[in-house]
Amino acid sequence: MLTVQASLVLPSMELSSNTKKLQLVRNNGSGQILARAITSSGNRQLSNSNNQPEYDVVVVGGGIVGVATARELITHHPSLKFAVIEKDSQLAAHQSGHNSGVIHAGIYYLPGSLKAKLCVEGLTLAYEYCDKNNIPYKKCGKLIVAVEKFQLAQIDALYERGKKNNVKDMQMIERDKIKEIEPHCKGLKAIWSPHTGIVDWARVTRSFGNNFQKFGGKIHFNFNVKGFKIAPEGQKGPNKYPVRITSDKHESIRCRYVITCGGLYSDKLAQMSGCSSEPQIVPFRGEYLLLKPEKCHLVKGNIYPVPNPKFPFLGVHFTPRMDGSVWLGPNAVPAFKREGYKMTDFSIPEFFEMVKYRGFQKLVCKYPAAGMGELLLFLMFGPSGVRAQAMNSKGELVDDFVFDGGKGELAKRVLHVRNAPSPGATSSLAIAKMIKSKVEEKFEL
Repeated sequence: MLTVQASLVLPSMELSSNTKKLQLVRNNGSGQILARAITSSGNRQLSNSNNQPEYDVVVVGGGIVGVATARELITHHPSLKFAVIEKDSQLAAHQSGHNSGVIHAGIYYLPGSLKAKLCVEGLTLAYEYCDKNNIPYKKCGKLIVAVEKFQLAQIDALYERGKKNNVKDMQMIERDKIKEIEPHCKGLKAIWSPHTGIVDWARVTRSFGNNFQKFGGKIHFNFNVKGFKIAPEGQKGPNKYPVRITSDKHESIRCRYVITCGGLYSDKLAQMSGCSSEPQIVPFRGEYLLLKPEKCHLVKGNIYPVPNPKFPFLGVHFTPRMDGSVWLGPNAVPAFKREGYKMTDFSIPEFFEMVKYRGFQKLVCKYPAAGMGELLLFLMFGPSGVRAQAMNSKGELVDDFVFDGGKGELAKRVLHVRNAPSPGATSSLAIAKMIKSKVEEKFEL
């Protein structure tokens, strides 16, 4: 048998940031061509028509939580092989790239909850990461303003909640101080959060991805997951990479363990491995208006209302952006397609799945008046995003983290992050640390 080898130098973008060259090896006896990527870390990945890429851990989902998790894991386990698979052609294609860009301080959330703890921790980690990686941000602050007397008791309660959450340097201020911070804002009383800021979260996600690749990780784009299977044992004993992940294009990737961070499709990914259908993701679209450029100077930082306790979202607010524009919004209306960013976006299967869900029906009955008010705003045009809101069959919005596994052999090798609630972007580095600990315990890495 004669083996002929040839070396071909390719640009780093085509392989990965740490790949030096690609060896093409032809076995003249079988006619097969093997492609061997040799990386700077010495790891080798073999692939041919009969041999799928193999990894120790695969993270499904190229949003900010998935990529932050992959980055966190590879920095602590550099000897293992990691990959991220993403169904779109870029990172941050959905929630991570369609949001207000706010770095939240952690005022709103239930004291003692993971949501509160991880937001406060995540804010600090986000600023540290941006400083270290030269990502621009603006620490423009945030006012939560009471404009009616009946809101004074509510804002006092919110301030106490923020103190219990250890929100840094938060202050309660009166009319004169409000005017000093925001000259064009009128209010009776306000909470001032000086460390709330703004950043481009899509840019942060891409930076996480670059870091991940520099450590030897691989990102597979255009890989839309359609199933998880445990491969049968071979004649020589157990498979080292028993989990097989298949795509809608009949591609396959093999691995030892899987973590899914699927955002808008997190429930669907969980169901593929035999998990419960609950909590179900019900998509809510948030749409914004834009201030005219000549009016943007009227808003210095984030200006929020006191949240309406009768409605589960934060209310319409002013949000400055890194490009100098100012957004006003969002509303919150059911989206008729999980990735439907326009009013005309409609998926018949996803629409009927949502309206038939008992939890959604109960939610509509629970908030009829507020829902109608939001629907009026629905007709206004502007940028928009879709929030992956987890909901149970009682019509309750799930605000805490939900982890799940599959059934049988898959249960030991799959971890589904079914709900990483807002503010997921702010909390992403803290969430990644928590997932890392959970993965190390479950998979015994």
